[in-house]
Amino acid sequence: MVGVVGGSGIYDPSRLEGSAEETVQTPYGPVQVTTGFLEGGKVAFLARHGRAHSIPPHRVNYRANVWALRELGVSRVLATAAVGSLNPAFRPGEFVLPDQFLDFTRSRPGTFFDNEVVHTDFTQPYCPALRAALEGAAGEMGISLVNGGCYVGTEGPRFETPAEIAAYRKLGGDLVGMTGLPEVVLARELGLCYAAVAVVTNFAAGISPTSLSHQEVLDLMATQTGRVLDLLLKTAAGLPVDKKCRC
Repeated sequence: MVGVVGGSGIYDPSRLEGSAEETVQTPYGPVQVTTGFLEGGKVAFLARHGRAHSIPPHRVNYRANVWALRELGVSRVLATAAVGSLNPAFRPGEFVLPDQFLDFTRSRPGTFFDNEVVHTDFTQPYCPALRAALEGAAGEMGISLVNGGCYVGTEGPRFETPAEIAAYRKLGGDLVGMTGLPEVVLARELGLCYAAVAVVTNFAAGISPTSLSHQEVLDLMATQTGRVLDLLLKTAAGLPVDKKCRC
């Protein structure tokens, strides 16, 4: 089964056939998931911020969400993320598939391994097979997409300062967001393939000529919601049954 995690602006699972809402009980709390079918394959849809966008990024129950997807039988996760750009080549409206990350989150639980010593390999944090599938689907749909970029995960809910953005750029960051971590880490710890479509909503602080606002993020995502959801669903429908990656 494929799991789709919708970020800002991606809340509606109505394109799934025979959809039904389920409450999945996990060791970390209950999670609301919508399951349905897409071209014969089962899909689980989860709205990261809740259906009403009521959960701020630092309060998302990432462990419960990822556990719930695995509990339902999900083996691959396609996620979305609204991001600011640190790289002038990645302009608002651009779709980017991160292939590396820098984690600057602080207070959110970031692992399932609290009571045992487990060191998980993150040489390839994002599943290369899923990224290739997303890139191929985007090409068939005529969607411009960049395969590769370093995602910087910050704590939020505030935006970053220009000084922080300058430091992240020096460290090699291309994109900055508040929800991609620890989601990608938790997925790998449970053996799930994971890839994210980052949608650039604005240039980050100190690069943008204006002050930042949450409304501009929502406004840009509103123009891209249909395209990014089409991309995720087309990719999900075309995935082969057998996994050939090391995730």
